[in-house]
Amino acid sequence: MADTLATNYCKENDLPTVEPPKLAVPKILPGQVAIVTGSSSGIGRAIAIALAAAGAKVAVNYAGGEQKAREVVGLIEGAGGTAIAVQADVSKENQVEAMFETTLSTWGNLDILVNNAGLQRDAAFVDLSLADWQRVLDVNLTGQFLCARAAVRAFKRQGIRPSVSAAAGKIICISSVHDVIPWAGHVNYAASKGGVMLMMKSIAQEVAPFRIRVNSICPGAVRTPINTEAWSTPEAYAELMKLVPYKRIGEPEDIGNVAVWLASDHSDYITGSNIYVDGGMTLYPGFETGG
Repeated sequence: MADTLATNYCKENDLPTVEPPKLAVPKILPGQVAIVTGSSSGIGRAIAIALAAAGAKVAVNYAGGEQKAREVVGLIEGAGGTAIAVQADVSKENQVEAMFETTLSTWGNLDILVNNAGLQRDAAFVDLSLADWQRVLDVNLTGQFLCARAAVRAFKRQGIRPSVSAAAGKIICISSVHDVIPWAGHVNYAASKGGVMLMMKSIAQEVAPFRIRVNSICPGAVRTPINTEAWSTPEAYAELMKLVPYKRIGEPEDIGNVAVWLASDHSDYITGSNIYVDGGMTLYPGFETGG
């Protein structure tokens, strides 16, 4: 249904009708264990499913909405994969530690952390409350710090297992194009993602000698429940496409495919990098005709 909507909107606005390719996920993560935070819906859900399809065992993290997390586990198991649902608010240190303990006690090792959990609480800057500023920073930035720290500790304890991966561990931070594109009305969100960018690079620099790789995926406009208003009508979709040179909205699977590659040995010499999966949104499309 989502693909049909995208195609129809493209036709109504005389935009190209190219759809994203439907590609099988290669089995390049056998024997690996992953935690994906905030994976009961949206981008996190797609990443969890993709990692499982690639052969990884996946801890599907959720803060609320246990039923949705269990549905993701069911989808993974129904396709022959292995997963568990693990509750934790990533902004709470004790809950993060418990999530890692559960994962490690279940499967013995950890190879991949995908720091995906995030939220928005939007307001004009002059109306932005301290509570909403703090909550977004707590989840989007502090949450990634707490999970990354727990993952690095686990990776260093277990070391490299050459039969599983060339790296001792991989951390993938889900950031945003708004780690470089300012976003009026979303100051707290943009600040959190800008923080993720330099936090990721600083961690990557520090842990590289231990053969731990740390990178970010920075999505642009992706079809998720958090931004339904931006794509759910022909008019909204047409406006959105003014910001996307590739002239289609991203799908959560676009992010999942990149996450599988970044978690695999196919990207073993990549660390400290931001990978923008945005259809060209960071190419400043307002200047495409010379400004």
